[in-house]
Amino acid sequence: MGPPEHPYRYAGAGVDIDAGAELVRRIAPLAARTARPGADAALGGFGGMFDLAAGRWRDPLLVAATDGVGTKSMLAAEVGRHDGIGIDLVAMCVNDLAVHGAEPLFFLDYFATGALSVETAAAVVDGIADGCRTAGCALIGGETAEMPGLYGGGHYDIAGFAVGAVERDRVLPRRDVCAGDALIGLASSGVHANGFSLVRRLVADRGLSWGAPAPFDRRRSLGDALLEPTRIYVPAVRAALPAGIKALAHVTGGGLVENLPRALPPALGARIDLDSWPAPPVFQWIAGDGDVGRDEMLRTFNCGIGMVAVAAADAAGDAAAAFAAAGETAYRIGEVTAAPGVTAA
Repeated sequence: MGPPEHPYRYAGAGVDIDAGAELVRRIAPLAARTARPGADAALGGFGGMFDLAAGRWRDPLLVAATDGVGTKSMLAAEVGRHDGIGIDLVAMCVNDLAVHGAEPLFFLDYFATGALSVETAAAVVDGIADGCRTAGCALIGGETAEMPGLYGGGHYDIAGFAVGAVERDRVLPRRDVCAGDALIGLASSGVHANGFSLVRRLVADRGLSWGAPAPFDRRRSLGDALLEPTRIYVPAVRAALPAGIKALAHVTGGGLVENLPRALPPALGARIDLDSWPAPPVFQWIAGDGDVGRDEMLRTFNCGIGMVAVAAADAAGDAAAAFAAAGETAYRIGEVTAAPGVTAA
């Protein structure tokens, strides 16, 4: 008997083209919810398009950002809850655009997995669409990669790509940032999407269960509490910009001590008063149960402050009030100093 005809098929190697097509069908209406002037958010082309002329720009600069969610995606897979991870992905990108004063215009995503689960991927994209709507940008495309052997156990990785625009004469940081300017911190919603390798190690070493009540919030399971999505600061930043914001820093990997200097001139630094905002319970738990020192906490986690704005001292009150009116909790957490580096006490 001869060999079977056409013995090799893509599905036999672990890649399901039909599942990919079904996913596109499922997510098309999700993307359509994010349509905005300049983009109809229709999927299916080889590239997504945006009509910059549809906006109100005079002399725009484009600003681009890309990011992921790190090992928080592993936690989502282990807990079996994927709705918030897409919001995290959008937040990590569009918050980076906001620090330059840019308005997010469009977003693309990349989803990679070993064996495509349409339900899981659709839940992730549903969250991406929700995040895009909050940020005011259109989801105009993406890529789904099924790679058996590289990813396994139901795990996946995601990356996001966002482009925004800002008028050339309104780019942040401004050149007039100076010593004595006030630092205004915006409260985070939790761990956001940085430091999860350490968090997962702590949970494993303590023998904790994702389904058990969180040690820092008995009303929720540990998994649900840690999966709280990253806060999207775009609407509040855009509302507060006219109140005299000179610079902004998105507090991600590296924490306050490494991200804040990125928004300041090289010759300047910052002093942070750690008692100026309440330490969120999740970070108290990490520092206590995890025996993580203060310096390590400050350079690994946001510690309760997800975004920092710089404003002149006499404009700080108006800026904080503008953030509060836009729904954010704002604290005056310190000031710009004449010496480089960040001191926190």
